[in-house]
Amino acid sequence: MQRSGTTRAVPPRTVAAPWAVVVGAVAALVLLLLLLVVVRLPWAGDLGMHAATLQRLRHSPLTPGNPLVDADTPSPYYSPWAVLLGCAARLSGFSVFVVLRLGALVALGLLVTGVWRYVRTLSARPAAPPLALLCLVLLWGTATFTWSGFLGLHSLALTVAYPSVFALGLAFHLWAWLAGAVRGSGGRPAGWGVWLGLGVLWAVILLVHQFSGIVASLGALAVVCGARAGRRVWGRLGAGLSTGAAVLWLWPYYDFYALLGAGDGMDAVHRSLYRDLSGRYWLVLVGVAALAVRWWRDRRDALVLFFLLGAAVFVAGGVSGHWSWGRVLPAALIPAQLAVALEVAGSGRRAVRVAGACVLAAALAVGAWAQAGTLGYVVGREALPGAVAKKVREPWAGYHWITPWVGYGDVVMARRLPSRRIPAYGAYTVAPGYPDFFLRDEDARAAAVRRYFTPGAAGEVRREIVREYGVRWVVDRGPGLRGAEGLRLVARGPGGQVLYAVTE
Repeated sequence: MQRSGTTRAVPPRTVAAPWAVVVGAVAALVLLLLLLVVVRLPWAGDLGMHAATLQRLRHSPLTPGNPLVDADTPSPYYSPWAVLLGCAARLSGFSVFVVLRLGALVALGLLVTGVWRYVRTLSARPAAPPLALLCLVLLWGTATFTWSGFLGLHSLALTVAYPSVFALGLAFHLWAWLAGAVRGSGGRPAGWGVWLGLGVLWAVILLVHQFSGIVASLGALAVVCGARAGRRVWGRLGAGLSTGAAVLWLWPYYDFYALLGAGDGMDAVHRSLYRDLSGRYWLVLVGVAALAVRWWRDRRDALVLFFLLGAAVFVAGGVSGHWSWGRVLPAALIPAQLAVALEVAGSGRRAVRVAGACVLAAALAVGAWAQAGTLGYVVGREALPGAVAKKVREPWAGYHWITPWVGYGDVVMARRLPSRRIPAYGAYTVAPGYPDFFLRDEDARAAAVRRYFTPGAAGEVRREIVREYGVRWVVDRGPGLRGAEGLRLVARGPGGQVLYAVTE
């Protein structure tokens, strides 16, 4: 019995409330869905590039050459993560697609644990981490959008094996580790070794995926500024940055600093990032409202600073026409999504939290419905109700059908879309299916492909191209090359595609 006139401190509540258990269960279901997607590994976008990168590293770990064409050039795709996966493929004997699946599992686990750790630095509430995960994947818009480095459920399903997911997972761990290092213990910041380790981690993120590395850098800057770090922290931070810069300079597979001049050549590809912003992101407005609340409480809130930095760079890219700067948009989206999760899971007035939870639940439901087509990557479109089946984006078909004839290192003449997939099986194409900053004759190669497939092109023109690039096979669709000189039909593939052998 408590004595009269005395009080007893009540420890903070650590047992999850029933609604927190529900949130955790829903987050677990979403994670299970993504795990099942990894098993299917739907193919779209850049997956062929990453598979081709592992093919080269598997066969030649030290001097892999260009991943897409038969040329001795470096490539920014040869990151520490890709080298690790390539060596795993070489040592295990697994196909690159099996290794990509295993890498996707690691990256997904790193992302989940990273979000969990970082959110824990901002809130001790049990519901905060799972709710943050749900907001990151569902709180987007009603127009589905797929791009590496963007964590919407539909986008993540198609890019889960990309290096960007691994890089973002590392980024969340970087922010969590950095938040702890700034706070330190006993009023003292963490030791020098911790800061040097943070610098190495920062460099690895930049090497793995440059755009996600910029997002990670802005988030790290927001963490340090929001913590009101003293002079001792800035000195240690400088040492960490110097260490990271050295790692970037020493990386042997490509010149990281040469990429600083590559932005202008990527602008045309990224123009679409500035289209249909309202349709793609309008649900994030509830997160922006949560950021406003946090800003009212603390003008130096780390999430608010993160959002402002990301939004400023994104807007500057749109105003100046540097469309590639649009890849920094997750630096504005992530803090907004985290902010609303933290506010709803927070310790404010009950009525306010209940109202916020209702609004957020409705927004998450709308976002989940908009991205319901992701289910098609697990069970197939035919197994879904009609309304959901319409949302499924059909994944690409592979080129397994050419592998009985086309060997590793063979050069294939193909148009742009097939050139995004054929190198995944070990062959090269004449022109790369993706922009390549280090390939100096990229334009000449693309022009050669156009000349080759020009209807009625002279036989001598085609023979000259075949000799110049060592072409052994040609892949085309339809009857365009039927009866052409120097070609022999070998096999027919899906969609009316044809494989020809070059006979002269």
